[in-house]
Amino acid sequence: MANPADTAQALYRQKQNIEAELSAQASILSSNAGSTLNSPLIDADGFPRTDIDIYAVRNARIRIIELRNDLTGVMNSLAIALQSVYDPALAVPESPQPSTSGKPFAKVDGVSPGSPAAEAGLSRGDLVVKFGPLTQGSFSSSSLKPLVELVAAHENRSIPLKVQRAQNDVFLSLTPRTSSLPSTPRPWGGRGLLGCHIVPYSPP
Repeated sequence: MANPADTAQALYRQKQNIEAELSAQASILSSNAGSTLNSPLIDADGFPRTDIDIYAVRNARIRIIELRNDLTGVMNSLAIALQSVYDPALAVPESPQPSTSGKPFAKVDGVSPGSPAAEAGLSRGDLVVKFGPLTQGSFSSSSLKPLVELVAAHENRSIPLKVQRAQNDVFLSLTPRTSSLPSTPRPWGGRGLLGCHIVPYSPP
């Protein structure tokens, strides 16, 4: 059974990571002529503005909306976790309770030491319930292609995860990356940007 204080600390770290990325995305907007979520992308004549990077502004806007939604969810979970820490009467019973947060769609089959997955706290046997915005409903087949594409698009950007471990929900933050050293692009010796092996999972 996860300690309520440990759960609260993990959620707080996830909150900090989301807020840091929100700040980074907001900087992208401000660096493009002070753009906002609603500022126009075309000029008075109806042509794309040439004084901003329209692609970067659009991506930053989408990401900010996603992050705000994620932050709301994490803050709600953190509030519940903190109540359990400071009011033992609200703590989760010691007997394991099945998770009701959604069905897992993937399983962590292995984690390489020193990899981004290991640093995030992923463990072999973890069942992935949510990977960024992806849930079981995001997959129309047993292929994990949407997950692979999401990871590729988020190199050096944190992805919030929700996994089931021993029937408990665990919240983590994973940042896909490669090494900064050209001679050792993946010091953990694994494939991809995560350093772990994730396989499709079908609940029994």
